[in-house]
Amino acid sequence: MSNENLKTVLQEKRTFQPQDHFQKNAKIQSMEAYKEKYRESIENPEEFWANAASELHFFKKWDRVLNAENPPFYRWFEGGKTNICYNCIDRHLDSATRNKAAIIWEGEPGDEVVLTYADLARKVNQLANGLKKLGVQKGDRIAIYLPMIPELAISVLACARIGAVHSVIFAGFSADSISDRINDCQAKITITSDGVWRKGKKLLLKNIVDEAVKKCPSIEKNIVVKRSHKDHFECAMDENKDIWYHDLIENCSLSCPAEEMDSEDMLFLLYTSGTTGKPKGIIHTTAGYMLYSYYTSKYVFDLQPEDVYWCTADIGWITGHSYIVYGPLANGATCLMYEGAPNAPHKGRFWEIVEKYRVNIFYTAPTAIRTFMKWGEDWVNKYDISSLRLLGTVGEPINPEAWMWYHKVIGKERCPIVDTWWQTETGGMMITPIPGCTTTKPGSATFPFFGIDATILDKDGNEQDTGFLAVRKPWPGMLRGVYGDEERFKNTYWSQWENIYFPGDGARRDEDGYFWILGRVDDVVNVSGHRIGTAELESIFVSHASVAESAVIGIDHEIKGQAMVAFVSLREGNEGSDSLIEELTQLVIEKIGKFAIPERIIFTADLPKTRSGKIMRRLLRDIAEGRAVGNVTTLADAGVIDALKEKYQED
Repeated sequence: MSNENLKTVLQEKRTFQPQDHFQKNAKIQSMEAYKEKYRESIENPEEFWANAASELHFFKKWDRVLNAENPPFYRWFEGGKTNICYNCIDRHLDSATRNKAAIIWEGEPGDEVVLTYADLARKVNQLANGLKKLGVQKGDRIAIYLPMIPELAISVLACARIGAVHSVIFAGFSADSISDRINDCQAKITITSDGVWRKGKKLLLKNIVDEAVKKCPSIEKNIVVKRSHKDHFECAMDENKDIWYHDLIENCSLSCPAEEMDSEDMLFLLYTSGTTGKPKGIIHTTAGYMLYSYYTSKYVFDLQPEDVYWCTADIGWITGHSYIVYGPLANGATCLMYEGAPNAPHKGRFWEIVEKYRVNIFYTAPTAIRTFMKWGEDWVNKYDISSLRLLGTVGEPINPEAWMWYHKVIGKERCPIVDTWWQTETGGMMITPIPGCTTTKPGSATFPFFGIDATILDKDGNEQDTGFLAVRKPWPGMLRGVYGDEERFKNTYWSQWENIYFPGDGARRDEDGYFWILGRVDDVVNVSGHRIGTAELESIFVSHASVAESAVIGIDHEIKGQAMVAFVSLREGNEGSDSLIEELTQLVIEKIGKFAIPERIIFTADLPKTRSGKIMRRLLRDIAEGRAVGNVTTLADAGVIDALKEKYQED
């Protein structure tokens, strides 16, 4: 780990203050109020989080807010007993929220379901009782491989209700990836679907699970949701192992008491990719995660009772866990879920949905925003999206030009944007604007959330303006370990400095104290000894009016050590040319210098991305360096790789 000569090239001076119409109804309406609340959270964290937790239901109050005796194995709300499903559902049933929509779901073909909190309670209780009927007990692991249908949220909540540990596996992983995850946690039950609609095509999910569980001796039963009783998705049913979801719950009671969980009981496992090739099972426990997802949802989204909130992520990722299911439902919000692709059956589908359901809050990834830019404003302007009052971004740093497009075209220059930095491991947002009070800068995640003691350090632990992002105090939503591997947990996150969390990202802090995330420190291009984060290099290319998005990688170079290769995707109506290459090269010279001129600029129709929207740069490195391309099972469109290989060889 070295930050010698780590350069920052973005100098963004534009600022945007909260507008009066938003500020007057916001939960926090001034920077003075934010600073006072933040000061309390840092100086008296135990009192601060105890007061926050008092807003939620505990069967038994905790004995101790924070046990920090054995770092990094921190424990929160020790001695307390609670249940996150109870807080997401039962807590609302004695109020008017009972009859409020909890989940609004739209399938890709246009079918829809609306579940009130009372409806959701009945369905969750039925499945919880069905799982008990199959012998599931507290602590058993349940692997969930479902598309974005209501049963995915119901399954997650049903597991939490009875104390089973859910491990949601994104419904795009291969059979091998599924079996790796199942075998690591020794799951007892799988829950899947016969199929799903994706870009107008039927994908047969159960067939993939069938292949996976051949190598998973721990699996006893496979519960299968029928995606549609109208559309037929072919799948074989093994009478000894498979059971239809609707048959399982048919005679189950609509009442199931919530298990009283210890605060530090494991809530879920979520596997994230690791540098060793073996996925890491990130552990989150009950009370701290519950509080943190609830509290961040409340303040960052400034949730109001009438809001229709849409996070476009998949529940297979942490964003979906924290900000589709647990956080918003704990706040009694109305959450929209959508099954399909943003361009099925047309490129205006998201805005059509915003218009149809009068969505107020929209939370998506920068990659999606750049894709919308590429498709053009006309697709947005066909629809009435005036209901939107707050926008958010998640998943990676957003380049300033994409931020500005989002602000102008989607937000119509009146919606605050919350650019949120956080990770699977952190459980919730760590650095983020608070929309009613934070003056934003395009591309900056701005300031730490309450209780987050964020700073920037060099390798020796000295504070710097530019260097490695670090978090000095524990927080309730933090991961509690890597499943079955304590050493990996300590070495990955806690070995850089003593008792300080290292997320693996580079960052800088400007003269106003704003944080700018530079991307993963292992995504740094080292050109002639100058180390520059790829996020900033990509922003230089995207600042050009013809460019929708870009991915920059470093390849080995005999003289420079590394050289840059830029893969550039253009907005619709633009074509790659020698003159455009010259223009982009000049941009690099102006913003950084001649030493950073790319070795090659390659124009491509698409970039390899996961379904969660992240660009898979390692696959681009494989192509550029002539290696066999690695695992592509998480790609949204594996066909992109063949097209890129051909394009790279042509150029």
